[in-house]
Amino acid sequence: MNNSRVALYARVSTTDKGQDPHLQLNPLREYCQAREWTVSGEYIDVGQSGAKDRRPELDRLLNDARKRKIDCIMVWKLDRWGRSLKHLINSLSELQSLGVAFVSYQENIDLSTPAGKMMFHIIGAMAEFERELIRERVKAGIQNAQKKGIKVGRKALPPIVTDKVRELRGEGQSIRTIAKKMKLSIGSVHKTLSNLVA
Repeated sequence: MNNSRVALYARVSTTDKGQDPHLQLNPLREYCQAREWTVSGEYIDVGQSGAKDRRPELDRLLNDARKRKIDCIMVWKLDRWGRSLKHLINSLSELQSLGVAFVSYQENIDLSTPAGKMMFHIIGAMAEFERELIRERVKAGIQNAQKKGIKVGRKALPPIVTDKVRELRGEGQSIRTIAKKMKLSIGSVHKTLSNLVA
């Protein structure tokens, strides 16, 4: 990866607790220098939470990656890039499709190497496993509530509202118009009318 254009990304959530982005950037600069990589830019988000998928400098960095201005992105640690597994997988998948390498200094992960690619697949499998666990928990919770006789889902509209929806529809008014007049969502009106037909 010699002569590659490397972008360094750093993020600190606050500056009032002694957090300094240069504590992240200095070892990255030294790492690039030792490997004769060219640092083409530094992107620093200050006062930005890692839970946010959208951050000013992160957005600028990703735009530059899409414009093929860089060959590699390097971060001090994966949690500086993002705390959400979903965001991590989505953004790394996009970078992979663009042919942009990704290196995390602390975890010693380089997604341009075979070992790094394997690590990416493991992270992806973990994300899928997490999604399945959440789905199973939700499903089990709904089944448990139903066994106890608890109604799950949105409450049905009162009969007076249902009658008015039916009346307006009978007058030939559109679902959108009915929703606006009754201050309901289009989905609620649609569902109400579907239930009436059923």
